[in-house]
Amino acid sequence: MDSQVIYADLSLTRESAPVSSSPPALLQDVCQGPHWHHWALKLGCAGILLLALAVIGLSVSVIFLNRNLSAETCNVDTQEENRTQTAEKPSPVECPISWHQLQEKCLLLLDIEHYWNDSLADCYQRKSSLLLIQDEVELHLIQHLIKAEGILYWIGLNFTLPEKNWKWVNGSFLHSDVLQIKGYRDRNSCAVLSNKKIVSEDCGAENKWICQKELKPVRKRWP
Repeated sequence: MDSQVIYADLSLTRESAPVSSSPPALLQDVCQGPHWHHWALKLGCAGILLLALAVIGLSVSVIFLNRNLSAETCNVDTQEENRTQTAEKPSPVECPISWHQLQEKCLLLLDIEHYWNDSLADCYQRKSSLLLIQDEVELHLIQHLIKAEGILYWIGLNFTLPEKNWKWVNGSFLHSDVLQIKGYRDRNSCAVLSNKKIVSEDCGAENKWICQKELKPVRKRWP
């Protein structure tokens, strides 16, 4: 009797044990997840790609815009420079009234008479100097301006005793192969010009004189 009861209890225990295993289909669904997750991932990737393309396009547009602005700025600067150059046209090269144009110089022949030093000071006040002669060619051209004979004009040349040589008022010395000065020479000797020659004269004598200034074009602004 006792052995049969134990067997029955064991049989009931095995038959009533719960089943804990899961169906295979349920595991597969859990691992794969819902289908909308995949669509959301694809849409997110597409959005990121579009955003990157938009950023690249915006960067390219900004670069081209900067280049265009730089080009326009350069064009404006060039136009302003051209306008300035056009506005600042040099006026025709002319000497002041009563002055004679001779090559690159303007010459003024004074009709009054003064000492050599006074003539030098007068030319200085006129923002010029006593006449300086470069060579024989220029000498002959200047002598053609002197119509009457026997009229003497002071020029910017005097005899300096320490060097014992003729010296121009600009500080340079006269070369004997350029001009020939006739007459005596001492500490009070200055040169005068006629329509025939250049001679030595006492600096205290009264003569007419010739002033010169360099001929330079003057820029004027046009409206």
